[in-house]
Amino acid sequence: MITILLHSSKTMVPVAASRPLSRPEFLSEAGSLAGYVQSLSPKTIAKVMHVSEKLADETVALMAQWSPGGEQSPAVETFRGDIYSGLRALEFSESDKKFAQKHLRLLSGLYGILRPYDGVVPYRIEAGYRLPDEPYKNLYTYWGGKLAETLPLSGPIINLTSVEYQRLVLPHIDGARVVTPRFLSRVNGSEPRFVVVHAKIARGAYARWLIRRGLPSADGLEEFDDLGYRYDPTQSTPSEPAYVCDDFKGIGLSQRLV
Repeated sequence: MITILLHSSKTMVPVAASRPLSRPEFLSEAGSLAGYVQSLSPKTIAKVMHVSEKLADETVALMAQWSPGGEQSPAVETFRGDIYSGLRALEFSESDKKFAQKHLRLLSGLYGILRPYDGVVPYRIEAGYRLPDEPYKNLYTYWGGKLAETLPLSGPIINLTSVEYQRLVLPHIDGARVVTPRFLSRVNGSEPRFVVVHAKIARGAYARWLIRRGLPSADGLEEFDDLGYRYDPTQSTPSEPAYVCDDFKGIGLSQRLV
């Protein structure tokens, strides 16, 4: 069975649920972590999260409102940002949602791992934060191998996460199962290169493409052709298929590219 990995976003905008919400598997662990963060001062938050005093105060206020039983909305529709602009989950059909709930997983610093229609409450905790005290000092250690244990024991894992988040799971699974697509752009006739905003939108679009195909295997990955990308065998390996874009078609999906 195919598994698609994305990760959470710092920006969250709650929406009304379009279907019954499922319960995050590690809600108890999330509650413990959130409770600890709620005990930190704005000064500590600013240092840990590398943010301004103003944003630290906003984060403290946001986390003060978090509770396991707070008003929830579906994770995949609540996270916002370039990846989710490419995913466009609000446009999913019912069959898309059913497939996504089974095959898509979202990595989160607070919740660990989420199904797309798990209910979440807005928060700000990234996987890479180095918190002051044990057992929360290193979130990769905090989560350990338990997130990987929720994934199927066999089948390809399509890794569309950042390095920060993939460290929550990939060290604990067989690397031979992992396929990490790369998205490269030619800018003004340049050689293909990594462009952050293009690649983030493309990751979401790639997950969308996999979901809308509705196929449980990784066959035919070279057929992806959204946003102007085409499979490039000269840039690819079996574990890292590469897609090159001559003219990026995702302008307008991101507020940074309008």
